[in-house]
Amino acid sequence: MKRFVVVILFFVFGTLYSQDQSVKEIDSLYKEDHFYAGITYNVLVNKPSNVKQSGFSLGFNLGFIKDMPVNKSRTWAIGVGLGYSANSFNENLLISKSNSGEFNYSVIEDKETYNKNKFASHLVELPIELRWRTSTPTDYNFWRIYTGFKLGYSFVNTNKHKGDLGDFKYNDNPDFNNLQYGLTLSAGYNTWNFHLYYALNPIFNNDAQLSGSTIDMSAIKIGLMFYIL
Repeated sequence: MKRFVVVILFFVFGTLYSQDQSVKEIDSLYKEDHFYAGITYNVLVNKPSNVKQSGFSLGFNLGFIKDMPVNKSRTWAIGVGLGYSANSFNENLLISKSNSGEFNYSVIEDKETYNKNKFASHLVELPIELRWRTSTPTDYNFWRIYTGFKLGYSFVNTNKHKGDLGDFKYNDNPDFNNLQYGLTLSAGYNTWNFHLYYALNPIFNNDAQLSGSTIDMSAIKIGLMFYIL
């Protein structure tokens, strides 16, 4: 009976060991492919005089990033992904449309004259990252710093106003820059990560003018990024 128990235990532990070895062999070539989701607070910079943000301007993004390690220990990698982003900006820049179809820009001085005034965008995005992390084949909780570049194409742009001037919404404004791009940084531990996006080009093109000057304001997005294996 004792010999039988010894044989069984030897077989069980031998099987577990061989399974563990096979797992390690597979995991030795692990990749940190990730689904990601993030939420940001959107800040307008380089604003024209008297243009101010109001309320809380939110951004949301999600997608998938393919991980391509570049060193033997797999602590460094290149990440390339595809994602979706939605962003809104609450402010006092009035975008109105004339009877001829031309879009005009002005500043609403009295905030008591409107309930809502914002513009928003929906983008398809291509993030490219240089990734550093302390991960190992068996450790899924690790520090990370991902920095890179994000290219986005805005397929829907809208502006909405509700106030004394009436309620109106437009989604055919050609003055938005459909191509958006900027620098990114994500850093943190495990699932919770600080995220920063710094736009390198303005939200509007040169056709958008306020008092004869181009509207060169751009966006900085600050928030949290969640990575899911």
